Amino acid sequence: MPSSFVPPRSAPAPAVTLSGVAARTPDGRALFHDLTLAFGRETTGVVGRNGCGKSTLLRLISGQDLPAEGAITRVGSIAWLDQEPLDPADRPISAALGVEDDLARIARVTAGRGDADDLGRADWTLEPRLHDALAAVGLAGLDLTRTAASLSGGERTRLELARLDLRGPDLLLLDEPTNHLDADARERVRALIARRRGGTVVVSHDRALLRGMDRIVELSDLGVTVHGGGWDLYVARREAERGAAARALGDAEREAAQRAREAQRERERKARRDAAGKREGRSGGMPRILAGMRADRAQDSAGRGRALAARRQEAADAAVAGARARVERVRRLDVPMPPTGLPDGRLVLRMIGAAWTTPAGGGVPVPVDLTVTGPERVAVTGPNGAGKTTLLRLISGELEPTSGTVERPVPAALLDQKAAVLRPEETLVEAWLRLNPGGTANDAQAALARFLFRNAAARKRVSELSGGERLRAALACVMTGTAPPGLLVLDEPTNHLDLDAIEAVEAALATYDGALVVVSHDRDFLDAVGVDREIALRPCG
Repeated sequence: MPSSFVPPRSAPAPAVTLSGVAARTPDGRALFHDLTLAFGRETTGVVGRNGCGKSTLLRLISGQDLPAEGAITRVGSIAWLDQEPLDPADRPISAALGVEDDLARIARVTAGRGDADDLGRADWTLEPRLHDALAAVGLAGLDLTRTAASLSGGERTRLELARLDLRGPDLLLLDEPTNHLDADARERVRALIARRRGGTVVVSHDRALLRGMDRIVELSDLGVTVHGGGWDLYVARREAERGAAARALGDAEREAAQRAREAQRERERKARRDAAGKREGRSGGMPRILAGMRADRAQDSAGRGRALAARRQEAADAAVAGARARVERVRRLDVPMPPTGLPDGRLVLRMIGAAWTTPAGGGVPVPVDLTVTGPERVAVTGPNGAGKTTLLRLISGELEPTSGTVERPVPAALLDQKAAVLRPEETLVEAWLRLNPGGTANDAQAALARFLFRNAAARKRVSELSGGERLRAALACVMTGTAPPGLLVLDEPTNHLDLDAIEAVEAALATYDGALVVVSHDRDFLDAVGVDREIALRPCG
C-alpha cells in the first residue's frame, strides 16, 4: 500500500528519498512494499509491532541493506546508532569516540613536540566540542583513558550518542536509543535530538521521546502510513480510526445480513412460484407449450436474480472482511487479569531496615522501610546502579536481607523484562504446569487461552516468543493458578515490548486488583497503571 508523503519541514532537499521501495525477510515474507518517503531535517518516529520491519527500514536508509524493489537516493552524511552500540572492546574511550589520534596530535603541539603536519591538521575546536558533546549526554568529566568495556550498557549508549553528535551527520538514525537508560539519561537523549540541526529518524517505544517528533511513520500489516505531529496527535487520530473502523464493520455486517435476508426471501418466493406452477400444470388449465415458455422465462429471470443476489452478497461479504481486517489492525490486545480478592486493609509487604549488601558494598546498602497495604501501586525510581533490581528481589523473596526484616504475608511473583520465571526450553503448557503444581493439561490450555495463547500457540516454546508474548505468557502462568499472587513485582517490564504490547500490559495491570511494586523509567507506563506513590533510591557514595 503506498504511503502518504509528508515533505521535509525545513530542508531544501531531503537527505534520503525512498521511491517504491519494498523489503522482505530472508524467508521471503513481505515487510512493506511500494514505500515512497523522504527524510530531511525533520524528526521522524517509526512505530509498529515487533517484526514489522522498523529496524530493516533504518538499515535501508543507512545503506546497510538493499531494497528488494525500488530505489533509494542519499544526499549528505548518515550516522546510525544500533540497539547494541559500541563493542565493549578493551580500548580507551577516546578510541571508541574516534578522537584518540586527534587528541594526541593536539597534545604533541601543546607540548612543543608537534611537527608541521601536526600543526596543519590540529583541530583546535575538538576539545570544546568534545566537552559539550559529553556534557550533553551526562558524561562530563569522563576519563577518556578508561576502557569502553568498563562502562555500563546505558553509558555506552550515551557515549555513542556523543560520538555521533561530534560527527554532526545530516541524518541521524537511532534504534531504541533510550532502552536501559534511566530517567535523567532519557531526558538528555530527548534534549540532544531537539537541539540537532540535522534530521533524525527514531525507532522507539519511548512515548515521551515520540511526543517530540515532527511526524510518526507507522508500519503495519496494511502498509505504511505517515501521521503529521508527535505521539499525542498520532494517538488521537488512532483512536478516531478505531472508532471509524468499528462503525464501518457494523455497517458492513448489517449490509451483509440484509443481503442474506433478501436472498432467503427470493429463494422462498421461487419455491412458492415453482410449487404453484406444478399445481397449475397438473390441473391441465394451461396448454403445455405455453406452460413450458412461461417456465423458461421464469427460470431465466430467476437465474439473473440469483446471479445478481450472489454478486451483491459477495460484495457485502468482501466489505465485511475488509472492515474486519481494519478493526483487527487497530484493536487493542485485551489481556484478562483474574481477581485476587485482596482486601483493602490487608498487609501485603512490610520491610523494616531491610538491606542486602555484597562484600564490595553493592546491592541495597541503605536500609529500606516500606509498608504496602491492600492494592497499592508503588514505583521504585532512581538512576541506574541505585539498587532497584536488588530491592525488588528482596521484596519478592528471591533474596534474603543481610540486615533488617521483610514480611510478605501474601503470595508474590517477580516478573522482569525477560520473564525469567519461564524457561526457554519449555512449552507454555509445561511452564504453566510447573508453576501451578496440581493442575492438569486441560487447566493449562484453558488458562493460556484466556491470555490469547490458544491451541497450537500454547504449545510454543518460550524461546520462540517475542518480548510481548513472553511477558503475557508469564502473566498467564502466574496469575491463573488456584491462588493468584496478591503482589506483582515488575522490573522494567516494557523494555523490549512494542507499543501495542505495552498498551496491552498497561490495560491488564490497570484492572489487576492486587498490589504492584514496579521499577520503570517509563513515566507513561507508571501513569497508566495508576501508581499511588514513589520510592526514590540513590546510589551509595
